[in-house]
Amino acid sequence: MLLVERPAEGVAIVVLDRPEAMNALSKALRAKLHETLQALDADPGVRAIVLTGAGERAFCAGLDLKELGSDPEGMRAANATDPAENPARAVLACRKPVIAAVNGVAITGGFELALACDVIIASESARFADTHARVGITPGWGLSQKLPRLIGPYRAKELSLTGNFLDARTAADWGLVNRVVPPDDLLPVARKLASEMAQIDADMLILQKRLIDDGYALSLKEGLAFEHERSSAHNAGVTPQMVEERRAAVQARARAQA
Repeated sequence: MLLVERPAEGVAIVVLDRPEAMNALSKALRAKLHETLQALDADPGVRAIVLTGAGERAFCAGLDLKELGSDPEGMRAANATDPAENPARAVLACRKPVIAAVNGVAITGGFELALACDVIIASESARFADTHARVGITPGWGLSQKLPRLIGPYRAKELSLTGNFLDARTAADWGLVNRVVPPDDLLPVARKLASEMAQIDADMLILQKRLIDDGYALSLKEGLAFEHERSSAHNAGVTPQMVEERRAAVQARARAQA
């Protein structure tokens, strides 16, 4: 139900592998995703992770509603705080960057899973929908708070109060995804981006991600003070020799890309 591939140095691809169920998040899959992300987070050979779904139809259809319908206690998963049951929290708990490669529909909990990632690359066939209201469930994995912060409250209400699908191009225009690519280019583009991240020092990747995430939750004034505190503590340990070595590497990369 979950595949892990290592296509390049420093990069891991995690594939939700239930295409017959549109990669719906069963209890077993949620636990396996948490276990896998924990292992990759602890693996020094991995610096960036790509998360995608098997098949062409779906990135993830959210919680497995068939399973929930046969489990009297299954609805607790919608408000679970344990990362072993809440896949959005499992992604958020990962210190390393996670890139969502959205290959089809991302519905409800699947939408929330994508929103938990650090970067979203969408296939031209990708579509996003919040159907919580239509199935009588309120969001519990962050969508009601993250979505309006990303695209504004009016657009968020349009999606959440209708359950309508949002196509990939409109999602990009609204700032919901980083970019839209042809279906055949989705994984190559995501892998390339992950490989570029993997060239960065592992500690710097983790520090920079936390600086953005932790600061984003604050007001601008508080965020600037937070940045100053964290930056001052880190930069005090940076020597001129370290700067020179990395400056040379940056220049060499720039020449290679010219």
